[in-house]
Amino acid sequence: MTRKPAISGIWMRIGTRFLPFADAATRELPLGRLMRLSLFQVSVGLAIVLLTGTLNRVMILELNVPAWLVAAMIALPVLFAPARALIGHRSDHHRSLLGWKRVPYIWFGSLLQFGGLAIMPFALLVLSGGGEGPVWVGQLGAALAFLLVGAGLHTTQTAGLALATDLAPPEARPRVVAFLYVMLLVGMVGAASVYALLLEPYSHLRLIQVIQGAAVATMVFNMIALWKQEARDPARTRLDAPRPAFRESWGAFMRMGRVRRTLVAVFIGTLGFSMQDILLEPYGGKVLGLTVSQTTMLTALLAGGTLAGFAFAARRLGRGGNPYRLAALGVLFGIAAFSCVVLAAPFGSANMLRVGAVLIGVGGGLFVVGTMTGAMALADRAGSGLALGAWGAVQATAMGLGIALGGALRDIVGALAVSGAFGEALAHQVTGYSFVYHLEILLLFVTLVAIGPLVATASAGHSAAPKRFGLADMPA
Repeated sequence: MTRKPAISGIWMRIGTRFLPFADAATRELPLGRLMRLSLFQVSVGLAIVLLTGTLNRVMILELNVPAWLVAAMIALPVLFAPARALIGHRSDHHRSLLGWKRVPYIWFGSLLQFGGLAIMPFALLVLSGGGEGPVWVGQLGAALAFLLVGAGLHTTQTAGLALATDLAPPEARPRVVAFLYVMLLVGMVGAASVYALLLEPYSHLRLIQVIQGAAVATMVFNMIALWKQEARDPARTRLDAPRPAFRESWGAFMRMGRVRRTLVAVFIGTLGFSMQDILLEPYGGKVLGLTVSQTTMLTALLAGGTLAGFAFAARRLGRGGNPYRLAALGVLFGIAAFSCVVLAAPFGSANMLRVGAVLIGVGGGLFVVGTMTGAMALADRAGSGLALGAWGAVQATAMGLGIALGGALRDIVGALAVSGAFGEALAHQVTGYSFVYHLEILLLFVTLVAIGPLVATASAGHSAAPKRFGLADMPA
């Protein structure tokens, strides 16, 4: 009997020392409760993979939907991203007799996700011409479905992250952020694997079953995530409580120190990292002649690098590291990564492209966790919902814009190059890809300029921040 506490203590010490996210748990937010809360990120991952991965391919190849219409459908959820700041503000000042601030928003976000996924398969079948009714009805239904799912996942994620910020003590928030984004990746990787397994062989009936299964899984995961997480406190949500107007709160938030520069850095940096999202695998296939299996491995390497970036960020921030310094380090990894990707073509080196994919993941992971931790620090003064909603709105909008710009610029520049507009030396397909990757490197250098003064400001406020990485003197 006396050996059990000693053995359990040994395992606890081993876990805290060697597992990168084991120390994210605290007395206020134990590991079991944190893992249960993180299921809302898993549900978001299910929806993201379905919208941007599985349905992207199925709609174009199996359902014969025009590619431009598919691109427009996938872009619809991004239209709701700017509303995340408003959602966060409303959840900060929610009025309710039940005493909950975040739970209603996560719940209604889950219902929106469920509703969109429930009508989506039938709308797609009508859209493809295989169902009853005119095609325009399918187009309208599919647009509504994609919009509902996008609105739901943005609402759920904004309120869920704000709830995690409310529950976690300030010193544990960086590790909690990293853990939640790891769970988002886990949800995406798991969903992609399950979808691939269930849709082999493909049939319209299997597609309906998979999408409806995702709808049910979304509700189950989010209900488990919500169960007994937020304590009821009618005093803080009473109906006569003052609720400042969003415009006033947003104006006060933007007047706070570092806010504008932080959001500018998030926008430019996210734009720089995301323009390659739909280009990396085609680049490996067209330019280096990689097989489908080999280009798929590039995405796996990128995801693995992202996990490594999250793990390093959690460990570094958990020891009092400067979040903006960490984000700047991620930008430097990104510059090195895109340099490897660009050089892979003239050297004909697939391994250099693989190294670039890993470094893109590491840099993106460090940048996301660093900038979001900076936003969480602002949340102490502005309200966690508004601060995290603003970060999420800027990040999601920049990501959607970056993906669209990356594809469009590759097509336009590539077509001009092949036509001989830039001369014989550049008259090949790699020119379009190379232009986008060079533009991303430029954007990341601009991001360093934006982050520099933030590093200095954060270092002044946190004497424990490491001093080895000297971006503080970069020009503003």
